[in-house]
Amino acid sequence: MRLLGGLLIYVMTVFCGPARRTGCGRGKKGSGLYPELAVLGIQEGKSPALVRDVGRLTALLPSYEAVQHELAERGLNLNIKEVHGIGQYAGQAALTYRRRELELYREGKLPASNGCGKRFGAMIDGGRTKIRTTKRRQKGRGKTKTQKRRYQTAWREPKQIIVFELDEQGRMKKGTKPILDGTFQGPDEIMEVLAMRLHQVGAAQAKVVAFRADGAPWIWERLEWVTKRLGLKKSQVSCGLDWCHAVHHVSLALASLVDEADRKRVFKKLRKWLKRGAWRKVVRDLIDRMLDRGLDENAPEWTEINYLQHHGEAGHMDYATFRRRKLPVGSGAIESAIRRVINLRLKGNSIFWKEENAEGMLVLRGLVLSRRWKETFAKITASMARDRRLAWEWQSPDMAAELKADIDIKPQQPQSQPPLTPYDAAA
Repeated sequence: MRLLGGLLIYVMTVFCGPARRTGCGRGKKGSGLYPELAVLGIQEGKSPALVRDVGRLTALLPSYEAVQHELAERGLNLNIKEVHGIGQYAGQAALTYRRRELELYREGKLPASNGCGKRFGAMIDGGRTKIRTTKRRQKGRGKTKTQKRRYQTAWREPKQIIVFELDEQGRMKKGTKPILDGTFQGPDEIMEVLAMRLHQVGAAQAKVVAFRADGAPWIWERLEWVTKRLGLKKSQVSCGLDWCHAVHHVSLALASLVDEADRKRVFKKLRKWLKRGAWRKVVRDLIDRMLDRGLDENAPEWTEINYLQHHGEAGHMDYATFRRRKLPVGSGAIESAIRRVINLRLKGNSIFWKEENAEGMLVLRGLVLSRRWKETFAKITASMARDRRLAWEWQSPDMAAELKADIDIKPQQPQSQPPLTPYDAAA
């Protein structure tokens, strides 16, 4: 096993295999473990300190090669494959730990903090990353290679969330640590993670939870499920469309409705109305201009008007009330998180990932940038010491079926309670 200083030592100790062997590989029972090493947190022949530091650097620095050079400067000489392997293991361990948290949350056993009287912000958005899919495997190696590997890359949208405590001015409270998390699995999965993270900070007891996002339908269609799952009352929930997105759609609607000389003046007037919460006045003005121009129902401007009207009727553009309650009117926190977590590490020229590696890197980088790395990695090490199996596949809840059937979802309570019905039972 390799220690943090780079020393490689050999240890003879007892190995405990699974209770049952199928004879067909490791199987569902796993590959066993070394109990003495597990107590010390040593996994896959690496000390926990080595995995902790290398995993943190792989999340912070722009490439594995940069991590290798940084470790060499510290006197730890590892080849690039070892660096990649340790970083990949750290990511898979973090994903496994999150899956175990989700299992506890589904059973109603995940503890929560005291959120009584606090105010929280929860924001959701998506980024872009290239995922590599192998279409044909390589045969042979070196001079004996008879078939080259073929793969294709496609853009995928990783979903990102940020949860943080608000101060009296509606900003992130100083001295607190936000929660950054994300996944490539899909909208249902990220919404379940959001519900779990809000439960952990004690959102059920909070004074208010402010949800902010852009106009993506997949977000707004699932927020009702999140609020039901948390047991939030209507008075505790504030849902708002990001101010910049709303103003942008007003600008798009005005593109062909106003002459260039008057466009700036009209835009400022409509923006002032919107800021006061008079979205109906804005929509009415745009409709009148559409009728004056004689544009039919297929004109693209109607899409922008319908967008504003839909979110206005849903109460997502009551910006005057947001400001009066000292709540955020925009979703700048998640826009910044997308750039810092995804764009600066997972996105770039000629950068593409295997999905499982990208998923792990997304979680690791969120832990590092939210300053939760040290405390969370200690929990990951303890969890992997008890069970070293790396398994983090999702079992998605059927949110649409639950809401359509109007199932009474029991809210998660801060204290431990009897297990709830698992989501897959409803599916």
